[in-house]
Amino acid sequence: MDFSFTEEQNAIRDTAKRFAVEHLLPNYQKREQEGKMSRSAVKAMGELGLIGVELPEAFGGLGADCQTCGVIMEEISRGDFNMASIQIMAGLNGQMICDHAHADLAHEWVPRIISGDALVAIALTEPHAGSDAVNLKLEAQKSGDKYLLNGEKTSISLATQADVTIVFARTSDDGARGVTAFLVPMDLPGISTSAFNDVGGKSIGRGSIFFDQVEVPAKNIMGDIGQGFKIVMHGFDYSRVLIGMQCLGAAMQSVEETWAYVGEREAFGRPIAKFQGVSFPLAEAETDLAMGRFLCYEALWRRDQNLPHTKEAAMCKWWAPKKAHDILIQCVLLHGHAGWGDDYPHQQRMRDVMGLQIGDGTAQIQKMVIAREVAGKVTVSHV
Repeated sequence: MDFSFTEEQNAIRDTAKRFAVEHLLPNYQKREQEGKMSRSAVKAMGELGLIGVELPEAFGGLGADCQTCGVIMEEISRGDFNMASIQIMAGLNGQMICDHAHADLAHEWVPRIISGDALVAIALTEPHAGSDAVNLKLEAQKSGDKYLLNGEKTSISLATQADVTIVFARTSDDGARGVTAFLVPMDLPGISTSAFNDVGGKSIGRGSIFFDQVEVPAKNIMGDIGQGFKIVMHGFDYSRVLIGMQCLGAAMQSVEETWAYVGEREAFGRPIAKFQGVSFPLAEAETDLAMGRFLCYEALWRRDQNLPHTKEAAMCKWWAPKKAHDILIQCVLLHGHAGWGDDYPHQQRMRDVMGLQIGDGTAQIQKMVIAREVAGKVTVSHV
């Protein structure tokens, strides 16, 4: 297992870092106030080849390995935690579309996602069933050569901004086997959305999507009828690792900025970095960040080697957001009263990262996955 980066990966890192520092970091807080993604920044990322690098070359991707995407995630999330969601959405959803959508639709949408011309979302969660994702009620009823979608999806990232969404709907009463995935353009008649006023992640635009007799061609079915969960679960092992990288990247940036601050800020006649009560929390943060990066890169390496990584992905998803949030709290505190206002971005990063202790699978769900992988279903028979 070799975690050293290739010349190509280092070149991609340099490109991502330069873009993050010059174009994302200066307007990170401004985008929260605007409450939406910057389409021009997304387009610029696409033009630099920073979106969907792991997707096939036939669709405009680079066919790169997953570790390369991890490198990009680190740098983009340092510049803007929320904009890094674009990489996750493109990787998770883009691969599902490449692998399971009708060829015409895949070639219509995936190149636009990679170029930054289209935003893609995934609609799984429903109001009555958060972590209980199997218990979906949104219906897809067959009507001739179309399906009629009726129901609500909630807590959907990019709900109000996506151009196309992978929607999971119930096509039969056969539990998990009764769920089918559909590729749904968001401009179809009968679709409406509403935005949430969240504590963090405001530019991602989490919200609800409502379907009222929405006609979707049968051609838009992804994979086979009733195979929706089979399509998505393998992808979650990937996105959960990238979420870990996303949270760690934000924490890395704040730790770097906080070291600079405590080296300049003086109290009792000397820089406050000289006090152990200030330097020790940052030393602990450096240790946790190093451990988290190794965990995430190992999981990405295992995926690249086609090795099992469900357990490792779940570890990344619950541990990295928690540690990143703890670190960001310390960064806020070490800035004193100034850290509690919007003079510095640490409080926003703290709020943004906290959201991913909930979204895409809570810590409790991830620990159940780990226990199942290690001890078998006897230990957690209800999973």
